[in-house]
Amino acid sequence: MIRSELDAAGIGEPRLRDAYRRCRDLNATHGRTFFLATRLLAPAQRPPIHALYGFARWADDIVDLPDGQPRTPAERLEALAQRLFDGIDNSTDADPIVAAVSDTVARFDIDRALFQDFLASMRMDLTVTDYPNRAALDRYMRGSAEVIGLQVLPVLGTIGPTENAEPYAAALGKAFQLTNFLRDIAEDLDRGRVYLPADELAAFGVDRDRLQWCRDHRRTDTRVRSALAAQHAITRDWYLTARTGIDLLHPVSRPCVTTAAMLYAEILDRIEATDFAVFAQRATVGRARRAAVAGPALARALWARRGGRTQTLSTRMPS
Repeated sequence: MIRSELDAAGIGEPRLRDAYRRCRDLNATHGRTFFLATRLLAPAQRPPIHALYGFARWADDIVDLPDGQPRTPAERLEALAQRLFDGIDNSTDADPIVAAVSDTVARFDIDRALFQDFLASMRMDLTVTDYPNRAALDRYMRGSAEVIGLQVLPVLGTIGPTENAEPYAAALGKAFQLTNFLRDIAEDLDRGRVYLPADELAAFGVDRDRLQWCRDHRRTDTRVRSALAAQHAITRDWYLTARTGIDLLHPVSRPCVTTAAMLYAEILDRIEATDFAVFAQRATVGRARRAAVAGPALARALWARRGGRTQTLSTRMPS
């Protein structure tokens, strides 16, 4: 299938085809829910989405998974930033991920400032371990979550001015990441980080030491449960905001985004169903449920691709 996707996207040069395949493999291996959703996109849209995911994954792994290399994570992140912008400017980088994402930036005229914001947040992960309030966390999420939604928006396409859809694309990126913060709180603590506003936790009598106690004992005490429930409600609200913007996307893209939003929001359902036992288990959506949601969405995606609905695009869609 990857060959037909590359053909549909007009990617013919062998080096670039191999680069996009590498990004697709990363997505298939590490982003199960997201990869399933991308199968609902038109074939031409999939390679650039995989490229954007591959780059974000690479940077995230530098920050989260030090692998004993002689250079520090900070040095490796700076080297990656240099390679990315050199690749965007010159289209000469031999690394497959950089080659693919640079090509995607050129094809869809993606603002390089979005990558600058993303890398700024990745640098924060090397030094910042706590966020005192919502404003501080929002500054981090601007680069780590919102810009991801904005990067993929030109690939998804819109039915009106792109700027009309941008707030909703950013909101969905934020909703996804807030979900991750709740689901992965134990893993983040193991890395020395807390991605929840300290002042909002303090309103329930919760601090880092209390969270660590829950992690050590693999249980969620009453105060922490109340604090997490409040964060859970905030995250739900972001999904509601984001979903109102899905109708602004091109029809061929809506089944993918709707499915991704539904499946990720169901992680919140799983967290709530376990009474916020996030220190003892990781909330997941099972394969059968993912398939049950994706099946009807595939029918809608095929209908849209065949012209069941026609609307004028304001942004260029891949042919």
